[in-house]
Amino acid sequence: MINSIRKYNYIEEYINTIRAKGGYSFSYSDLINEFDVSSAALNLALQRLKAHKAIAQVRKGFYVILPPEYASKGTLPPVLFIDDLMKSIHKSYYIAVLSAAAFYGASHQAPMEFFVVTSGDAIRNINTLNLKINFLIKKSWSEESVMKKNSDAGYINVSTPELTALDLLYYSGIISLNRAYTILQELFKELKPSALYKIASNFPQVSAIQRLGYLLDIYLKNTKLSGSLQKALSNKKFYYVPLSCHKLRKGKTNSKWKIIINTDVEGDI
Repeated sequence: MINSIRKYNYIEEYINTIRAKGGYSFSYSDLINEFDVSSAALNLALQRLKAHKAIAQVRKGFYVILPPEYASKGTLPPVLFIDDLMKSIHKSYYIAVLSAAAFYGASHQAPMEFFVVTSGDAIRNINTLNLKINFLIKKSWSEESVMKKNSDAGYINVSTPELTALDLLYYSGIISLNRAYTILQELFKELKPSALYKIASNFPQVSAIQRLGYLLDIYLKNTKLSGSLQKALSNKKFYYVPLSCHKLRKGKTNSKWKIIINTDVEGDI
């Protein structure tokens, strides 16, 4: 602890120590525990640092440190702080869908938004001029469907290629079918039939398995991958579902996958 008469730049010294250890973020709680000063003094120091673009507030009580190369952008790439952010709010998580696909080379039309899956109560999305993080909710997931990836700030949780592929169809309310297919055109080369079968066998939404299987089978002509999903479906009850959730349940049907073909699918590759 330090006393309140310490010189006014004590927080600069503190964040320099964090950066020296490879960190990029800190919380208001960290400051309270570190310094014996009033809340008014801390807030004044934080406001001054924000004005000088030395730090940015990502969420109430959570700040990122801006090295000179990021000062003009006013924020950091989320991969540099997402693990610390989720730990600060005591939430399990993984980087998902389009953001996860970029880790496997499927970065065509990579979005400006960042996608994170978490569990429990919904978290308000972070949406500022320079940063947009979408928090998606899922009740649970298996540990083996999430990988540890190394970043400049340490390890982060990223969905495996197989979970990423299934999630692209699971979160169809957010990701359009054509966009999901465009990502799959690149991502499917990273998928392994055995891993896809294992994850699909415990996946919470059967319709996502059906739609992914249909796309892999009919559009991407990959019988090994689609066959692993067909095997996973053999142990489940499933019914006819529309290929697109956003159109009427009208059209020809595919009996193998029980898909109502109510739209054409077009990729950008």
